[in-house]
Amino acid sequence: MNRVIKKTVSNVFALKIPRKCFCSQVVKVDASTNILPSNGHEKKPIISQIIPEYDVAIVGGGMVGMALACFLASMPMTKQLSVAIIDSNPALSSGLCIKKEDPPDPRVSTVTPASISFLQEAGAWKYVEQNRHAYFKKMQVWDYTGFGYARYDAGDVNKDFLGCVAENKVLHSSLLSCIKDSDFKTTFYPSRLTSMTLNTNSMSVVEENTPSKEPSPAQGHASKLELSDGSSIYAKLVVGADGGKSRVRELAGFKTTGWNYSQNAIICTVEHTSANHCAWQRFLPNGPIALLPMGENFSNIVWTMSPTESNDRKSITEEMFLKDVNSALDYGYGPHPTSSSLGARDIFSWLKMDGTLSANEPFEIPPKAIRLASERMVFPLSLRHANSYATKRVVLIGDAAHTIHPLAGQGVNLGFGDAYSLSRVIAEGIALGSDIGEVNLLKKYEQERKPANVTMMAILDGFQKAYSIDFGPFNFLRGAAFSGANFVSPLKRSIISYASGERKLPIFF
Repeated sequence: MNRVIKKTVSNVFALKIPRKCFCSQVVKVDASTNILPSNGHEKKPIISQIIPEYDVAIVGGGMVGMALACFLASMPMTKQLSVAIIDSNPALSSGLCIKKEDPPDPRVSTVTPASISFLQEAGAWKYVEQNRHAYFKKMQVWDYTGFGYARYDAGDVNKDFLGCVAENKVLHSSLLSCIKDSDFKTTFYPSRLTSMTLNTNSMSVVEENTPSKEPSPAQGHASKLELSDGSSIYAKLVVGADGGKSRVRELAGFKTTGWNYSQNAIICTVEHTSANHCAWQRFLPNGPIALLPMGENFSNIVWTMSPTESNDRKSITEEMFLKDVNSALDYGYGPHPTSSSLGARDIFSWLKMDGTLSANEPFEIPPKAIRLASERMVFPLSLRHANSYATKRVVLIGDAAHTIHPLAGQGVNLGFGDAYSLSRVIAEGIALGSDIGEVNLLKKYEQERKPANVTMMAILDGFQKAYSIDFGPFNFLRGAAFSGANFVSPLKRSIISYASGERKLPIFF
């Protein structure tokens, strides 16, 4: 009987039973940074492998998503992580080439000293300095009534500069170069996220005559992401860095609160006869206009106005548009701040405080724009905020978590702050032996960033609403408060520090 049983068992194990598996077609590149191309039309032999697993999947390879990858690559506790970056931009695969002779791009960001410090620490800022950029140490802000006026100087808070303006393509390329020049294990998927299953249990089966592999225990603790090219991946943590219309946010079921402003922003690049070294902003009845230095003889225009006005100004001739820009930054809509309106110093003289250096500087007229150096682009403005930033296995950063009014240029800086904070939380989780996708760990990131983001959003929304009112007595009170910020030195220093990325709120004690 024993012989019969042994023979039967032996015959069973000798049977060749074909097994199949539902998995992704993956082509690896022998490098620390891999590029997985989309499926082409050419028929190729099917190479079936196990669905690849990653520690982190970053959906969105823009500036904020790339910044997170850079921060993870720069820290000892996280540099061993495997990271997938999912973005349909094909340029990420080949690299973003920036040539100094390229015309300036109208899409720019004002990077604060705090954000610059983050990028320097990650090793990315040196790449920015190899391309066109402009540090500025002075800023002039005033309004159309002639009452509100303030000058800010980096010397008021013992800083070398208030910020740096760089084209988005320069920042993006610099972050990508930083990742590619490191030995960080990243894989780029030039595709879009189509669906996501959280905490899925996977099955691994292989085509006949191919080596088999048992399912990884990690797959039962990971999310499954399916991409538009038909491939799939697993990730312990999914990061939504895919902008204001985030697919990750939608699939994960995050709710948002917010509204659309009845305003558009028109952006473009203009040229001057000489270099501009100051950031200028004037509040007009329908929204602020900013003139930001970009390096060489170029400046960037960000002009907020009604949708009707923006459509009209996008289509008028270059000559007419430049005339409107120069008027808006000079005598258009109202007078310059005068010596009488600058006499607000006397109102606050009872405080007996030492004035800042910039409080003694006179009003200046911004440099004239002589040529339009880029196309004019128009964007609708809105405020959106996710009610929660984190759930199990999924977290939101940047515009996927919050979009704000551009009047202070803080959008990308909030995103960089999110990425920096999240990278530290992930490192902390690894150090403690925690699962990096656990909601309790991710909530630490949310608890750190949510108050900072909400505060900035509230301040900017308050400014937007305050300047939506054109009423004589209110205009005077608003102007007096504006000028008070220029002459009350502790308040002024607090405002500069807060705008530079420090956490101290701009309030006077």
